[in-house]
Amino acid sequence: MSKFVHDTWLIFGSNLRSRLRNPVWVFVGVFQPICYMLLFAPLLKNLAGAPGFPSGGAYNVYTPGLMVMMAIISAGFAGFTVIERMREGVIERLRVTPVSRLAILIGGLSIDVLSLLIQMGLVIGVGLLLGFHPNVGGLMLLLVLLAIGGLAMASCSYALGLLLKDEGSMAGTINLLINPLMLLSGITLPLTLAPDIIRKIAKLNPFAYAVDAARALVAGHMTISAIPQAFAIFAVFAVVALFWATNSIRKAAM
Repeated sequence: MSKFVHDTWLIFGSNLRSRLRNPVWVFVGVFQPICYMLLFAPLLKNLAGAPGFPSGGAYNVYTPGLMVMMAIISAGFAGFTVIERMREGVIERLRVTPVSRLAILIGGLSIDVLSLLIQMGLVIGVGLLLGFHPNVGGLMLLLVLLAIGGLAMASCSYALGLLLKDEGSMAGTINLLINPLMLLSGITLPLTLAPDIIRKIAKLNPFAYAVDAARALVAGHMTISAIPQAFAIFAVFAVVALFWATNSIRKAAM
């Protein structure tokens, strides 16, 4: 265990130093969510109080959904880093060392999760200025939930990057997968406003449960069944995704 922790820390440090050489990644990642917060969320104010629209106000409904969107997009594109490191020979050199394959994966994923949490912190700060009033305990739990979801999504992205080995193919595949996940999550508009057929299809989407849980946590409704459901789904999702990504690293070759 001590060797695994040591290996993970070394990989984490190496990736962190690489990211810190170009800190613009934090601001690029948060630019789109802040645009949505400033330009789209105000459009929902007139919907607040309408039949089917959740209580709590436009920002308390929209901001947690936006945070889920960040977990999908930011973590979903993490695999591009792996493609770059494969092309540079970094992955291949690590594979011939005694470093644990899981440590290689976790060390890199930790940076992506840290990046996601920093970006969410910036969005929460903007939201508080605009009228976002979350339950503090619920918000902390939400960050844990989305860290697990981001870990799972980034793991899948790593595995796809190792499989495709090409940025163009990666971009097309990720966009093909991300758009349905977002549209069937109720991120921009609650699924309670959607037709019945859309709500039924959305039950197959793990991020739809995350959005429901996110809005419940922000509102302080801790007893709603969507919360344990989302944690359970994301825990299983993360384990499966980690296994897939670790196995992909073992087989990776340019």
